[in-house]
Amino acid sequence: MWSTVELREITLFLTLAEELHFGRTAERLQLTPSRVSQTLRELEAKLGGRLVHRTSRHVELTARGERFREEVAELHQRVMTALQRTYDEGRELNGVLRIGLQTPTVDGPHMPAISSAFERRHPDCRVELSRAPYGDAFESLRRGDFDLLASWLPHGQPDLVAGPTLTREALLLGVAEDHPLAERDEVSIEDVAEYRVVPMEEVMPEELLERWIPRVTPTGRPIRRLQVPFAQMARDDPGELRGRISWWIRTGRIVHPAMEAVRAIHGPGIVWVPISDLQPLSSALVWLHDESNDRARELARVAREVLEQKRQGSR
Repeated sequence: MWSTVELREITLFLTLAEELHFGRTAERLQLTPSRVSQTLRELEAKLGGRLVHRTSRHVELTARGERFREEVAELHQRVMTALQRTYDEGRELNGVLRIGLQTPTVDGPHMPAISSAFERRHPDCRVELSRAPYGDAFESLRRGDFDLLASWLPHGQPDLVAGPTLTREALLLGVAEDHPLAERDEVSIEDVAEYRVVPMEEVMPEELLERWIPRVTPTGRPIRRLQVPFAQMARDDPGELRGRISWWIRTGRIVHPAMEAVRAIHGPGIVWVPISDLQPLSSALVWLHDESNDRARELARVAREVLEQKRQGSR
């Protein structure tokens, strides 16, 4: 039955091998988790053995699955590249391709290489990045202010296509240097409930907040919010808001769950402690599900190539 394996099945398996999470895989491929599970079972049946070991809390590749991933990943990328290149023949991309950033660090470390590769391939099309408005990032994408958005996942927007994963960031808790948690090697989200956090739900989708700064802990304890007009501050001056957050952390008014990359943004006087029971956050390029958005699809294709080269080079 191996000869009946379909490209979509391999695409799904490779996405699952990258995410190691059925829900995130489903979101990226615009499928339901049950459809991901069904397609994986069909692929495993065709190949005659288990590729993925799954428990209630953990997903990992079997030895067979790891070998299969190593053997087909590069070939799959070459096939996808050839298909896209053939489709793109005769089309010229020009003008400005606009990428919005949901937060300052959401694009990860490889976006300059992605942009450069895209512009070399399409010299008449220039890539521009800018911050999307806090609380209005997805609507600005729908209005046409951007061609793509670099967004944290899950974004909870069913009309968007999720492209390649840009970064995967561990969550840390920012606290003042003299804070009681500053001397800890790690903290739990239960510890966070003892203090206040910024009301990020005013500017971020609920699906993301449940992964980032949930309203309650697993034991049901509420995580209290700082009582400030956060959304208005974000709209008025995002740069000043970052300074306010840093000040609130340093003075002990809040503790702040954030990604590894924000250390440099918030500056000195803050200790960053790993949060042991929150999973890392992934970000991805997303765009409207619109067949006419050639520039978005081409940028996503180039991004996949660059990211795969980076991944192969890091082995």
